[in-house]
Amino acid sequence: MASSPLLLGPMLRYVDETSASIWVETRADCRVTVEAAGRSWHARSFAVHGHHYALVEVDGLEPGAVHPYVMLADGRQVWPEEESPYPPPVIATRKPGRPVRMAFGSCRTSVSHDRRGNRRHGVDSLRAFALALAEGRVDPPDLLLFLGDQVYADSTSKEMQEFIRSRRDIREEPGKELKDYEEYGHLYELAWSDAANRWLLSTLPSAMIFDDHDIRDDWNASLDWKRRMEATSWWHGRIVAGLASYWVYQHLGNLSPRARADDEIWRRIMGHDGAGELDLTDVLDEFAERCDADPDGYRWSYRRDFDDVRLIVVDSRVARDLTPSDRGLLDDQELAWFDQQMRGGFRHVIVATSLPFLLPLGLHHV
Repeated sequence: MASSPLLLGPMLRYVDETSASIWVETRADCRVTVEAAGRSWHARSFAVHGHHYALVEVDGLEPGAVHPYVMLADGRQVWPEEESPYPPPVIATRKPGRPVRMAFGSCRTSVSHDRRGNRRHGVDSLRAFALALAEGRVDPPDLLLFLGDQVYADSTSKEMQEFIRSRRDIREEPGKELKDYEEYGHLYELAWSDAANRWLLSTLPSAMIFDDHDIRDDWNASLDWKRRMEATSWWHGRIVAGLASYWVYQHLGNLSPRARADDEIWRRIMGHDGAGELDLTDVLDEFAERCDADPDGYRWSYRRDFDDVRLIVVDSRVARDLTPSDRGLLDDQELAWFDQQMRGGFRHVIVATSLPFLLPLGLHHV
């Protein structure tokens, strides 16, 4: 709906036995409400570079239940849309003791789903899965796990290039690649606005992690690579926009309510009691600069537990050790955290990373 206050989402992110986190991007400052199970939960939007977002924390749900929900913006229902061809979106809470089912994939490009797009990039398996689920041909998994490259900042589609041309000279650096937060925002909109995928993401929990193309091909491949990028006129803007937008669009929803409560920026959001909308532009830009300069200052890796199954999602891009004499996909601090997460008597441990963390030394030196 072009006139809808909703721009992107809702996206059902973290879900456990009694709670759920629902993310959304809106067209303007507003109060977002989720109604389910005879109750309602609210969140005020916050702003970043002129974009508006909210994450609604839903709690107190019954375990092992399926709760249809609706979303409102300033009292107006925005999801599900009127005359939607898809089933009502639901929050399916975890039932203790039930085996975990996950669907996973990576590397999605934002292209059309017509014959031309399918010929160039193949059929979008996520969209095919969404249509099968909507038609009742497959059972819903407990989690959608996206292992990197949800967006391609360095290899853009014609639609993305049209947007770039509308705001700057595409012949100047960085050319067809992304330059700033505004372009990242549009790229995420292209990636997640297809009707079938949008419905799927509104009704199945999801977890994500970045890989190189979320920023640029071979991101942090070596210290020489990083120095070459830092010598360009555009890299600083790219890495700041890339990490800031990743925190908003992907990382925030990865976190459990407890982990999110420890996040410095989320605490600012929850502590805001002013009359106007909280603008986090400067805060997030400074945060992204700090993360790039000091990788140990913030952890992008996280874990989710499903009874006796632990999922560990590992950042193998920011947290790399680029020291030429001691290179590693994980630096010492990240490796210590990873080792700690591997303990605890779980029956199954699932390690999710965009790259193999047990890289053979021969390949390492090649």
